[in-house]
Amino acid sequence: MQYVRCFELSNHEVRDPNIYPYNVLKGKSGEVLILDAVTILYGNNGSGKSTLLNLLATKLGMKGAETNKAWGTVDYYMKYVAESKVSYESAENGPGDIAIPDNSRYLKSEDVLYEIKKIQQEAILREGYLYERGQLGMTKEAIASHNGSYLMKKQIEKRQFAQEKYSNGETAMQIYEDYILPDGLYLLDEPESSLSPENQLKLAEMINQAARLLGCQFVIATHSPFLLGSLAGTVYNLDLDGLRTCKWTELDNIKVFEQFFSAHRHEFEKR
Repeated sequence: MQYVRCFELSNHEVRDPNIYPYNVLKGKSGEVLILDAVTILYGNNGSGKSTLLNLLATKLGMKGAETNKAWGTVDYYMKYVAESKVSYESAENGPGDIAIPDNSRYLKSEDVLYEIKKIQQEAILREGYLYERGQLGMTKEAIASHNGSYLMKKQIEKRQFAQEKYSNGETAMQIYEDYILPDGLYLLDEPESSLSPENQLKLAEMINQAARLLGCQFVIATHSPFLLGSLAGTVYNLDLDGLRTCKWTELDNIKVFEQFFSAHRHEFEKR
């Protein structure tokens, strides 16, 4: 399933070469990111992966989007957002575009780490749970009536149980399972954080199934070889000028892994 067809970056320029986000995406001005059911953004630190995700999330008005604090008289971040364009997928049975589902969200690695911290600190479980209800769209009135309810008590007990039973990686997997629901658009920023290689493979399988069978679309920023090699989608190499796709085996970091394991191949063969 696809909700967003493409994201066209701003083709405007600013005089100051240090203005964010123009400085980060200066080699990609006016480029079009054509989205697949699963789109993977690869690149080293500073390549613009997270910036691109957050710009898209802001443009779409998604939960989890962050706006940069404006300095001076011009809000250059929102200026860039206004100059960019989004094309939506057209509905098959009728006029108009497909709407972005309400359960869609931009989920960052620090969001997952925050969720893990909430689980590990019983003193803030209640406050964190109520905050999460608000992030998921519950009104203040509904949150107030939900506070202290039987359902809330059972959910907090479940999280306390998770604190005792699961490692950070298993807790992170549980968080992804809770947030990734059918019929949604999900932007994931470095989801490999806090996940073991085994759980990264499990997450990739979950994402592939959600995209293929459950009406989900994903845009994922990562440099994990396990996700890059397992996700069924289009890979963009942001280390290059423009927005260029490539095979995951052609990426520089993957070649480093290949060279390393090839050099140590004899150590595996001796076992």
